[in-house]
Amino acid sequence: MSGAKVQTVGKPVGSPDPKRHLWVLGLLAPSSALLPSQLVLHTGAEVFWWIGPIIVLIVIPALDWAIGVDGSNPRDEDYELLSNDRYYRWCTYLMLPVQLIGLVIACYMWSGDDLSVIDKLGLAATLGFVSGIGINAAHELGHRVERMERWLAKIALAQSGYGHFFVEHNRGHHVRVATPEDPASGRLGESLWEFLPRSVSGSFRSALALERERLARKGKGWWSLDNHILQAWSMTLVLFGALIAAFGYQVLPWLLLQAVIGIGLLETVNYVEHYGLLRARRPNGMYARCSPRDSWNSDHLVTNIFLFHLQRHSDHHANPGRRYQTLRTSQQAPQLPAGYAAMIVLAAIPPLWRWVMDDRVLAHYGGDITLANIQPRKRRRILAARGVIA
Repeated sequence: MSGAKVQTVGKPVGSPDPKRHLWVLGLLAPSSALLPSQLVLHTGAEVFWWIGPIIVLIVIPALDWAIGVDGSNPRDEDYELLSNDRYYRWCTYLMLPVQLIGLVIACYMWSGDDLSVIDKLGLAATLGFVSGIGINAAHELGHRVERMERWLAKIALAQSGYGHFFVEHNRGHHVRVATPEDPASGRLGESLWEFLPRSVSGSFRSALALERERLARKGKGWWSLDNHILQAWSMTLVLFGALIAAFGYQVLPWLLLQAVIGIGLLETVNYVEHYGLLRARRPNGMYARCSPRDSWNSDHLVTNIFLFHLQRHSDHHANPGRRYQTLRTSQQAPQLPAGYAAMIVLAAIPPLWRWVMDDRVLAHYGGDITLANIQPRKRRRILAARGVIA
């Protein structure tokens, strides 16, 4: 069944969206934080403390391979109807209570002595993957103009402590994407392990600068109540403080570990989304407007359902105001050989990643490697390997 087109799965009568009733399944991944204790209790298999990584890294890629891709697009005449249908919003809203309930349950288990250190590590990994998926929900909500949804985005970021993402993603990454100036765009020849510290530190510095500039334009200082970064970080402090007050300081290392795992998952997806891609320059030296050619896409159905169409990333960057249910696949967009869930596994193994992806980058630019976003310190070697004199 691999590669089969799925056009009408789950289509209710009269619905313009063939996937309408599938989107609620996106709640299953964050719900994994609610499952470990019950699964271990009823099966005796302690491997289920690791249910989060198992679902994301094994089950979803397997389902992607088995079910295949969905290349259907919403019709132009259905755009407003889909955009205004609040069912889709509730599919993202419900992520938050599921996410927070799972975190409370995990803290209760971390605070006790019933679990071994290995089991607690597994639970932390599961919560970390939920945290990373929560950042994706925050990504969807943070692009909206509605005040409530923007606040919900900050709440969704509280578990990971990555509140500055709210500022940097919208006002930094979307402006500089697929350019050497963007810390969150992976470069050809740059391994994931080189990318992670560059993206984390660069995005942090960029967010601080962007928010400081915004506040200055409004005549406000850094410690203003209007500071989006401080608002988001305050939510993390309140959340972690409440959990420590309820369950003791012994939960703090596990809270920090799950946050680091969630951040790592987000940044790995960033690496996959724009690896090696570079926007063209205009005659005046400015970068051309972001086009569908500047993001890697995947139409694998299962990962798209679990990540609310995040894999239709080209349309998202070209039209960031579109809600996830209205995003389109594009013939211009370069296509990944698998869904994001599988690609993050490949990204963790640099030689395998380069073997799979570097030739795809070259093919995307018609064989002209000089058009790619190349890691500066490896540029001469990469060009020489392709027969280009630097």
